[in-house]
Amino acid sequence: MCCLFPWRMKGDSFPQPLDRVAIAAMVVLGFMTILLLVGGDKSIPRVRGFSWHETTIGSVDRAFTLRFNRPMNRETVESNLQIDPPLPGKISWAGERMAYTLLYPAPYGMDYTLNLSGARDRFAESDDTEHYIDPFEASFETRDRVMLYLGSEDGEQGRLVLYNFSQDQKTILTPSNLSVLSFEMYPDGDRILFSALDRNAERRGLTDSQIYTVTTGLDFSSKDADAPGRVQRVLDNDIYQNLQFALAPDGTTIVVQRARRDRPGSDFGLWVIRDGEEPERFPTEPGGEFVIAPNSKELAIAQGQGVALLSIEPGRDGDEPLQFFPQYGRVMGFTQDGRAAVMVKFNTDYTRSMVVVPNLGEPQEILRTSGSILDAEFDPSGRYIYALVTELLEADEYIEQPYLLALDLETQESQELIRFEGSSLDLSMSLAPDGQAILFDRLSVVPPNERPDAPLTSSGGAIETSELWILFPLVNAQGELTRPQPEQLPLDGFNPRWLP
Repeated sequence: MCCLFPWRMKGDSFPQPLDRVAIAAMVVLGFMTILLLVGGDKSIPRVRGFSWHETTIGSVDRAFTLRFNRPMNRETVESNLQIDPPLPGKISWAGERMAYTLLYPAPYGMDYTLNLSGARDRFAESDDTEHYIDPFEASFETRDRVMLYLGSEDGEQGRLVLYNFSQDQKTILTPSNLSVLSFEMYPDGDRILFSALDRNAERRGLTDSQIYTVTTGLDFSSKDADAPGRVQRVLDNDIYQNLQFALAPDGTTIVVQRARRDRPGSDFGLWVIRDGEEPERFPTEPGGEFVIAPNSKELAIAQGQGVALLSIEPGRDGDEPLQFFPQYGRVMGFTQDGRAAVMVKFNTDYTRSMVVVPNLGEPQEILRTSGSILDAEFDPSGRYIYALVTELLEADEYIEQPYLLALDLETQESQELIRFEGSSLDLSMSLAPDGQAILFDRLSVVPPNERPDAPLTSSGGAIETSELWILFPLVNAQGELTRPQPEQLPLDGFNPRWLP
C-alpha cells in the first residue's frame, strides 16, 4: 500500500514534533475563527479619515466625510457626533463612510471642533463599553470675513482697499497713480482683477482703462500667499478700448468687451483671455451686459431681443447659442449650482419683472416694479434672492426711491430690509459668500466738473461723500430670515464687495 507520507522513513514514529506544532496551530486558528464567526470582531472601531481635518473651508464646501475602520452602528454615530459651534446638516451613509451635508454654509471667520465618542460598531452590544469607538476630535476653520472696496478718504481715493474683519486689518492694494473703476475676485482670494485709469496718462476718460491683477496677501487654498499689492497688467488700451469685463468663477478665463479706438462702431465685440494665452476675438454678435455662468464654460449676454447663452470653451463656435431666452434684457446672477438664473424682463406697460429661469421647468415671476432693478443675488442655498430695486415715486419727473428686498422662493414672501430716503441711484450691494451679511454703500454724487479729482461712479458722477454699511446677520442657524438693523462701518468708500 502506498505510503501517505512518502518523505517518512520506515520506522519513523507519528506524529513528529513538527507535526504536533502544526496540528496545534490549526486547532487554535480554527477555534479563533469559530469565535469570530459567532461573536464578531472585537477590535476597537476608529475614525480613519476626516475630509476637513485642519483645513480652511469656504461657501462651496458644503459636505464632509468620516471614514471608519469597520461597519458602524449608524444610530450611535449620528446621536454622538458633535460640532462646536453647531452646523445643522443631513447625514447619509455608504458602507463604512458617512457624509454630512450642511443645510447652510458654515459662517466665515469661525473655528470649529468636531467630536465623536460613545459610538459603537455594528456587532458590539450596547453595554459593551470597552469596545466603544476610540474618541475622535478634529478641528477646521472657515475663511476670514474679508471685504474689498474703493476708497474715498484722503490718500485712498479711487484705490482698491482690503479690510479683514476677522483680523481688524486694512490694506491698500493699488498704487496712487491708478484710479480703479471696477474689480472682480479670483476664487482662492489671492488676486483681484480690476480695470483702472492711469492718472499720469494723457487719456483719462472712462473708456481709457487698462486691466490689471493685484495680489491680496491672502490665499485660502495654501499657506504660501504672495505679498499684497503686486500689480501686473493683463490688457492695455493702445489699440482697443476696454469697456467691461467678467472673470470666470474658476478664475481661468476673462471675457472683455472691447472697441477699436479708430473705428469703434465697426470693430466692437468680445475678447477671451485664457490662462497663459494671448487675447483672442470671440466669434459672436455684439451685445450688452454679460455674465459668466457658475460652470465657467458658458456666457450669458444680452443680445438682440433676449439673452443668449454661449459656450466659451476652446474650440466651440460662439456664433450658435446653446440657448436663447427671448424677452429678457439682463441676467443678474445664477444659483451657486447653476441650475437657475435670475433675469430682468422689460414689460410692454413700462414695468420691469424679476424672473427666476430654471434649467428645467417654467420661469417664475417673483417681482414686478414700476422702477428699476439695480442688482439681485441668490443666496448660497438658492432659497433667497436679495435685490436692490427702486420704486417710481413721481412719473412725470421720474423720481425713483431705492430699497433692499429679501425674497423667499419657498414661501413666496418678501421682506423689505432697508429703504434709502433721498439717495442717489449709484448704489451697490454685495451678499457675503456664506449668506450671512450684505454690504452696501450710500453716496452723495455731484457733476464731475464740480469735483474733478473725486472718484467717479459707473454712471460718470463724482462722489462727494460715501459711506459703507452692513446688514448682519441675515439668517439664523437654521437658515431662516432675520430682521437685522443696518450698521455703518467706520470706513469711507464705495462699491464694497465680499471676498469669496
